[in-house]
Amino acid sequence: MANVVTPPSEAPAVVLDAEGLDRGVGFLGLLWASETSIIGSGWLFTALGAAVIAGPSAIIGWVLGSIIIISLALVHAELGGLFPVSGGTSRFPHYAFGSFAGATFGWASYLQAASVAPIEVLACVQYLSTAHWARNFYKAHTVGPGTLSGVGILVAVGLMVFFVVLNLVGIRFLARINGYITGWKIAIPLITVLVLLITHFHPSNFGHAGGGFFPTHTGALRAILLTMPAGIIFSLLGFEQAVQLGGESSNPGRDLPRAVIASILIGAAVYLLVQIAFIGAMKPSLLASQHGWTGLGPTNTNPTVVKLNAGPFFTVASIAGLSWLATILRIDAVVSPAGTGLIYQTASSRLSFGLARNGYIPSIFESINQRTKVPVFGVIVATIIGLLFLLPFPAWSELVNVVTLVSVVMYAAAPLALSALRRQKPELPRSYRLPAGEIFAPVAFIFATWVIIFSGWQSYTTFMVAMILGYLIIWLSYLFHLNPKAPPMDWQSAPWILSFFVGMGLISYFGDFGPGGIIGGVGIFKHVLDQGGNDDLTLGGTLAASAVLALGIYWWALATRLPEHKVDEYVRDVYPPPSVE
Repeated sequence: MANVVTPPSEAPAVVLDAEGLDRGVGFLGLLWASETSIIGSGWLFTALGAAVIAGPSAIIGWVLGSIIIISLALVHAELGGLFPVSGGTSRFPHYAFGSFAGATFGWASYLQAASVAPIEVLACVQYLSTAHWARNFYKAHTVGPGTLSGVGILVAVGLMVFFVVLNLVGIRFLARINGYITGWKIAIPLITVLVLLITHFHPSNFGHAGGGFFPTHTGALRAILLTMPAGIIFSLLGFEQAVQLGGESSNPGRDLPRAVIASILIGAAVYLLVQIAFIGAMKPSLLASQHGWTGLGPTNTNPTVVKLNAGPFFTVASIAGLSWLATILRIDAVVSPAGTGLIYQTASSRLSFGLARNGYIPSIFESINQRTKVPVFGVIVATIIGLLFLLPFPAWSELVNVVTLVSVVMYAAAPLALSALRRQKPELPRSYRLPAGEIFAPVAFIFATWVIIFSGWQSYTTFMVAMILGYLIIWLSYLFHLNPKAPPMDWQSAPWILSFFVGMGLISYFGDFGPGGIIGGVGIFKHVLDQGGNDDLTLGGTLAASAVLALGIYWWALATRLPEHKVDEYVRDVYPPPSVE
């Protein structure tokens, strides 16, 4: 059957109220949900982190990172319009490949959303520590990045609880206030960029002042690639929030694709301008005294550099004598991360809602408060999960790599699902159809595997521990029959999924991005973990091996996709069969 878009008059109707949620979110609500997720703590910290790694060539990292994320966003635009359901990213693999794939990538989606709220809270508290009254919130260390103090962690917990209160008010109120928050979040970076470009722009910073455009001189490409997991990819994450709220969209077929595409284009443009302005605004004498960009890292005990790592743009504005801008930036350091953390906590509850509807986790996650139309239990559990992330990762820079990796694993399932569903259900209506999708999908999947590798061996081993825990939770839910809708496991997808994880682990271990495994371990086990990321493959070999693995898994997944009648069974809540009169 040809892959054509079904005319509207012939397309089966989408059941918009099948989810039981409040469908009151319009285009702007969806756009702001994605945009406020994209522009969060990333703009406050990543410009410094990327510059420390690659200097002015970090700009190239933003361009490459934007290309990768835009390719994945375009894939989600088609899938979001095709299946406008809550927790969409956790359900697309389920429709295409069955229950094992749905459970695997659904859990990755949940981990991603649940871990973003705490990282945004960490950013908020860390930035506040630049104020005299909050200086004890954050502690700098002579070795490794600083961490929140005990008082700082208590403040972070208080913010997480505040998010619960706002989420329980209801999605309509959340969408309304989020519009104002997002307007602020876009305006402040642009105002900062404009002021710095006009008043404190030093063209020499892009050349000799910081050691040249490529200050590392050797390994320039590797340095550029390392900027992506160090904050660039994380900063660009969030376009999928419109997809997660698909079950609450008033006109998902029209609004979802537009919101996804517009949000990532706006975000990419803002971040590129922010990086250029930050590099240009850095005081050349500070670069000279600290031996270039690499001397501005978190291990430098110079008081000015310590303050710079606690609040990069605030410190730059203070050094430049722009006290009014520094004050605004400190306020924004609360508003921007808090807005992003708030919407991700909302998304976490919608993802657990989707996992419960698919039968993978206990059905209590599917329960909705009839007055506010909010999955209350899911919101509370998402908060508890988020609080657990505060314990092992008490600083922004320590958590960002892991969150990036988990996020990209979640995104990686979408290109596979898109290609499979085009073959399985070509007749379903697609409000947006990705041009050259058969080329875009495998390329986007390769991009995703590269970012996973860039995140490093330590982040990958941490992720695998979290995945094993997820499989254990799902197994217990099945064992004790905690969800009557639990579907039989579609094991045909298990071989390629597990092979993908094992293959990526081997490439990460022998690849160019390390070092060290997860914290902990003893004896031989710890020794083996610590040898990961040892560069046996070299940079070129690492990229080539992961690309070959990605293409092999891509075609293997398509070959074992669900038969059409099974897809019909799984999408029945969205596209019911025609009634018989």
